[in-house]
Amino acid sequence: MPSQEYKIRTATPEDAVALVEIYDYYVRETAITFEYDTPSVEEFEGRMRKVLQRFPYLVVEQGKEILGYAYASPFHERAAYQWCVEMSIYLKKDARGNGLGSMLYTELENRLKSQGFLNFYACIGYPDVEDEHLTFASVRFHEKMGYTLIGKFSRCGYKFDRWYNMVWMEKLVPLPQDHSLPKLPN
Repeated sequence: MPSQEYKIRTATPEDAVALVEIYDYYVRETAITFEYDTPSVEEFEGRMRKVLQRFPYLVVEQGKEILGYAYASPFHERAAYQWCVEMSIYLKKDARGNGLGSMLYTELENRLKSQGFLNFYACIGYPDVEDEHLTFASVRFHEKMGYTLIGKFSRCGYKFDRWYNMVWMEKLVPLPQDHSLPKLPN
């Protein structure tokens, strides 16, 4: 994959139309997200603005076409969790499987590390048996990116008239040699 064909940049709320188009497939056709209804562009813009106040929100594009996006959000709101983030990534259906996800996630992780974040978590839909709505592809992707499985919640998501599980995966950034905590931006 010639990386010079692709550009990663910070998303803007003006990208919301393209991002909703990408996300819509996952809402309507998959159990990758447990949302039932695709958010409006206005709602999606609001979500983006909230994330962008503190966290990276990236898009990957080829020419002027956005092929995917990834962002981090708070793992939990309490102050003790401030070095932890939850990761999310979505690619256009036909853009998967060619390395764009790895490229996008690597850039997201690098930006988060430079901000001082130490723990990266991914919440992933997980079937008992792969079906037309959910496979193990996201778990395999995260394993390839260095994440490890740390927990499973059984039958916690109901979509397409069936129950799905959820797993948590994590990737830890090494602590500084002196064990000091990085200063995070407000």
